Amino acid sequence: MTKDGNIPQDQQLAEDIAEDMADSVDAFTAELEQLRAERDELKERFIRVLADAENARKRGERDRREAEQYGGSRLARDMLPVYDNLRRALDAATDDQRLQAAALIEGVELTMRELTNVLTRHGVKPISPAIGDSFDPQQHEAMFEAPLPGTRAGQIIQVMTEGFLLHDRLLRPAQVGVSSNTQD
Repeated sequence: MTKDGNIPQDQQLAEDIAEDMADSVDAFTAELEQLRAERDELKERFIRVLADAENARKRGERDRREAEQYGGSRLARDMLPVYDNLRRALDAATDDQRLQAAALIEGVELTMRELTNVLTRHGVKPISPAIGDSFDPQQHEAMFEAPLPGTRAGQIIQVMTEGFLLHDRLLRPAQVGVSSNTQD
């Protein structure tokens, strides 16, 4: 300060510059904080988008695998009545008929074998329960219940049609008759 109470001009200029610099630093600090917040928000959005893209890729890969494995399920299901009819034709042929129409029976057997091979090659496996097996609602469909001496409740007493799995999925349950005995 000068004797007259005024601030020297150089000192005033220095104070003004310091004040301007402080204001500039405050403005830069505020802008820096705003940019950091914007960066953090963009980083978070980027990570979410990246995670969504990865999830979509995984979902697409899973859908592709399922389409490969199970895409033919409708065709396979439509072929099962053909299998059933060939099986019934072979089961219905008596020994006399087998001798008289040996070539025809052999043709039906070859057709049945080829159909079975094609189904197996595409992941279709038969569910062939045996009489006396326990009923499994995951693989069997009970067509009727009847008391049969010498059986336990829940035992298979007749198999009407085989069931089929396509890989690990049930294509058609085996149709069975089940014992309803309540005692052994």
